[in-house]
Amino acid sequence: MKITTAGSLGNVAEPLVKKLIAAGHEVTVITSNQNKKSAIEELGAKAAVGSIADAQFLTEAFASADAVYAMMPPTMGTTNMIENIAHAGQAYADAIKNTGVKRLVFLSSVGADAGAGNGPIKGAHRVEQILQQLPGVNVTILRSGFFYVNFLRDIPMLKSRNIFGNNYNGTDKLALTHPEDLSNAIAEELQKEGKGFEVKYMVSDISTGNEIAALFGQAIGKPELTWTVLPDEQLKQGMMAGGMTAELADLITELGLGVRTGIIMKDFFESSAKVSGKIKLEQFAAEFKRRYELA
Repeated sequence: MKITTAGSLGNVAEPLVKKLIAAGHEVTVITSNQNKKSAIEELGAKAAVGSIADAQFLTEAFASADAVYAMMPPTMGTTNMIENIAHAGQAYADAIKNTGVKRLVFLSSVGADAGAGNGPIKGAHRVEQILQQLPGVNVTILRSGFFYVNFLRDIPMLKSRNIFGNNYNGTDKLALTHPEDLSNAIAEELQKEGKGFEVKYMVSDISTGNEIAALFGQAIGKPELTWTVLPDEQLKQGMMAGGMTAELADLITELGLGVRTGIIMKDFFESSAKVSGKIKLEQFAAEFKRRYELA
């Protein structure tokens, strides 16, 4: 098969590309970074350098593809982020129509069923709605949980202030996903024909802030570590002090509120979705320890 993948060589995309090449497929990798071209080619793939918001570029990248993997970066631009993501989603749809691609796998997120109250995930919701309108295309929406690796961002605050937490409660349940499990699921879906428009979940584990703090605390030699619930405004100001734009800080604060109010996890539980990933949080704790010790 000829498969075009987005995501450059990120946490999910790189292992995905390696799996597809090992399976004998001809892979084209979309990247916005010219400097990634040689690394992509060293894997045995072809690099397509351009923007996912450019429908003409995507049309060229999708030409003759049997299947496409599409994703969105966490943010696009410094302002109007949700609109920018929706614009890129429409560019994907236009390119698929232009080329006649019949198989699409789109990486989405838990909480993307909701049109509001879910922070940056509103962008994924908008894209899901756009892709659902594609005629004659087998579209699989693969909703991921929060990445385990996102907790590595908390290490500086944990080191400097001994604080580990967010603006949702320690008892709120979180769907969590390891990138390796996700890349396996995407590779599997891309090699299937698909059945019209489908929504599936790829979740490796379910845990709470309290449980995560206890697990990581034990791993790093801080068994007393507990989950700290940060007030919304404190979280927002802290992110902005670290250089984040006010718009993105607002969206991420809203995301935490969505966890707190149950918006993010609502469909996962109501649809009786299953935890299908193999890599559990306990296994990731060793990586968290290693990165903590190196920081």
